[in-house]
Amino acid sequence: MQHDLIAQARTWLAEDPDPETREELAALIEAGDTQELAARFAGTLQFGTAGLRGELGAGPLRMNRSVVIRAAAGLAAYLKARGREGGLVVIGYDARYKSADFARDTAAVMTGAGLRAAVLPRPLPTPVLAYAIRHLGAVAGVEVTASHNPPRDNGYKVYLGDGSQIVPPADGEIAAAIAAVGPLAGVVRPEDGWETLGEEVLEAYLARTDAVLAAGSPRTARTVHTAMHGVGTSVLTAAFDRAGFPAPVLVAEQAEPDPAFPTVAFPNPEEPGAMDLAFATARRAAPDLVIANDPDADRCAVAVPDPSVEGGWRMLRGDEVGALLAAHLVERGASGVFAESIVSSSLLGRIAEKAGLGYEETLTGFKWIARVEGLRYGYEEALGYCVDPEGVRDKDGITAALLVAELASVLKERGRTLLDLLDDLALAHGLHATDQLSVRVEDLSVIADAMARLREQPPTALAGLAVTSAEDLSRGTDRLPPTDGLRYHLEGARVIVRPSGTEPKLKCYLEVVVPVADAAGLPAARARGAELLAGIKRDLAAAAGI
Repeated sequence: MQHDLIAQARTWLAEDPDPETREELAALIEAGDTQELAARFAGTLQFGTAGLRGELGAGPLRMNRSVVIRAAAGLAAYLKARGREGGLVVIGYDARYKSADFARDTAAVMTGAGLRAAVLPRPLPTPVLAYAIRHLGAVAGVEVTASHNPPRDNGYKVYLGDGSQIVPPADGEIAAAIAAVGPLAGVVRPEDGWETLGEEVLEAYLARTDAVLAAGSPRTARTVHTAMHGVGTSVLTAAFDRAGFPAPVLVAEQAEPDPAFPTVAFPNPEEPGAMDLAFATARRAAPDLVIANDPDADRCAVAVPDPSVEGGWRMLRGDEVGALLAAHLVERGASGVFAESIVSSSLLGRIAEKAGLGYEETLTGFKWIARVEGLRYGYEEALGYCVDPEGVRDKDGITAALLVAELASVLKERGRTLLDLLDDLALAHGLHATDQLSVRVEDLSVIADAMARLREQPPTALAGLAVTSAEDLSRGTDRLPPTDGLRYHLEGARVIVRPSGTEPKLKCYLEVVVPVADAAGLPAARARGAELLAGIKRDLAAAAGI
């Protein structure tokens, strides 16, 4: 076994094109570190509907140039088998370690395979790539990013020509094509022959961002912005400038791309402590809003002044922002379908129903939301918002930020705030309170065990609320294809449990709905909602054994 492992590592080493990972792997072989080698060679990174994502390093279970070249070769073979020979593949990348190398390798493989490749001019937000696919008439697009994952990770996200991320069966077919790639020496990789796009593709995207705003709407909201050490600063500030908003005050320590993400434990606005510097900047600048993007700027977080909380600033939940943007679009006279994933708040459905608009619920991820027919607006609780589906069929943290700033400006002119509008929505539809129980694990078997335990012994009550129905989503429903998840309906509440598709996490999404008779009843309703959520979280953790 040990001999086989060393032999496997030597074979990989012989064809690894990257001096850094070659040196790393050679040192492990020299040291006879079979434990670490086993961790890297016990399988291969699985290509799924999120593409590839994993820790950087040598070996088939890490993100590296060898793995990326194979992925690109498999994608190229998949496209050619479907008659896309000579078609254009657009490639974008963020500012993480190795992203530019992975983008260049992908361009070389596509060119060598007889496709045309075009690389974005520099590290740019993921939504610019999603826009460029349709704008340039490409047959596919690749974004090299690990979004808000830790600094040691990178990833590889694939879109097809409709500008949406891949879904089954395409993911399985591409994975099969990747598995069929032979030795890397057989993958043709010329030194040049692809195009590096100019700034005009970004200009076209920025011109499109104006379309999300109403003509003549107020543009007075003052913002503090953090790019969370990612690529969002220049594009967001350019979009705000074009739209006529005051220039955002930047969180200086986090404004420039830095793959080490030195000021945050995790570069995700939802993680504890990630917004501390933004809030400190806001206390000095006294803006109307704080807006945060994640490192590839496809997500948008919003915080508002709130004297009732410590530090004076409160981060809005993704579900709250999702409902606020929906209400704003309804007031602007939007038509079409509103959509969200099953883990997001049911409030969106109530807003759509009252406005006479279509409403759809999808599986988790914008790969599903973006495919809803007639989509006008889609969102997901994890800070993702699609506010211009004709321009970007994916979540877009830049256009979402513009729309939030427009809404804040409209309310500001009326002497009101986003919190006031949330109160209005609670009075109109009931107080929808949401929370999440999220457990990060080192050992993935913990997640499998928790899911098995819940399937074998489903809870009959949580926080004293009876479970009225339990669904195993792996069997599919009349409206949803199968997915690994569990859904519980309770009296006045809903719970969904699922493994994360992009991180080693078990995620449980909780929602309670508390009726509110009048404004005077809002504080009591909020207290009741918080109490129920805490009880559900406690009882669910016990039921899952986590």
